[in-house]
Amino acid sequence: MNRTGLAVALAVAAMVGTVFGVYPQLDLDSAGLFFDPHTHAFPFAAEPWMPYARDAARVISALLVAPAAIAAVGKLTLPRVRMLIGGRAALFLILTLALGPGILANTILKDHWGRPRPSQVTAFGGTETFRAWWDPRGDCPKNCSFIAGEPSGAFWTLAPAALAPPQWRALAYAGALTFGAVVGVIRMAGGGHFFSDVVFAGVFMFLLIFTLHGLIYRWPRTRLTDKAVERALAWPGEALRKAFAARARRSGGTT
Repeated sequence: MNRTGLAVALAVAAMVGTVFGVYPQLDLDSAGLFFDPHTHAFPFAAEPWMPYARDAARVISALLVAPAAIAAVGKLTLPRVRMLIGGRAALFLILTLALGPGILANTILKDHWGRPRPSQVTAFGGTETFRAWWDPRGDCPKNCSFIAGEPSGAFWTLAPAALAPPQWRALAYAGALTFGAVVGVIRMAGGGHFFSDVVFAGVFMFLLIFTLHGLIYRWPRTRLTDKAVERALAWPGEALRKAFAARARRSGGTT
C-alpha cells in the first residue's frame, strides 16, 4: 500500500471512467463478446461449473478472513489470552471486508445505483434500458450491476496481500489482482456485469484498503498498535466474563 499503487489506481479510474463514460457503447461491446445472438442468451450462465466457480471464490475470501475472525472472537471470549494473530491485522482484515464488499459494494452502491445488468438490458434480450457506469437512474430496483459485488470480494484479497512479508508482497498483490480479474471475467461471461463494473470494483476496493491501511498502520496521527487493539477487545470481553460470572453466582445461590 504505497503512493505508486494509489497513483496507478487513480489513473485506471480516470482512464476507464472517461473512456467508458464518453463511449458507453464499449461496455455493450465487451458484454457482447459473451452473448450468443442465436440463442439470445449468455451461454456461460448455464454452464454447470459456473455456480461452483462462484462458490469457490467466496470460500477463498472466507478462508482468508477466518483467522482474523477467530482471533477477535477468541479475544472477546478469553480476554486475558493473547490473540492468535496481531490485533491490527485482525482489525484490518475484518474492517476492510465489512466496509468494502459488505457495505460499500453490496449495500450502498448495488442497492442504490440503478444500472441494469447486461442480461437485463434490451440489447441482450432484456427489458431494461442500458445505462453508462456513471448514471444511477436505471430501472433496476435492487442488487444492480454497479459495482460488481463478487469481484469486489475477490479484489478484497488485496487486504491480506498488504500484510504479506515484504519479499512476497508484490507476488501477493499480483495474485489478488489476478483473482479479482478472473472472478470479474466469470461474472461478465454470465451476463452479470459490465467491464466498467469490474474495473471500478477493483479501484474502490483498493482505495478503501489503502485508506484503512494508512489509518491503522502508516499515518502517525491514527496508527494503532497490536496492544491497543487487544486492550480494546479485552475490555468488552472482561465485562462479559464478569457478567456471566455474576449470573452464575446468582444462579448458584438460588439452587
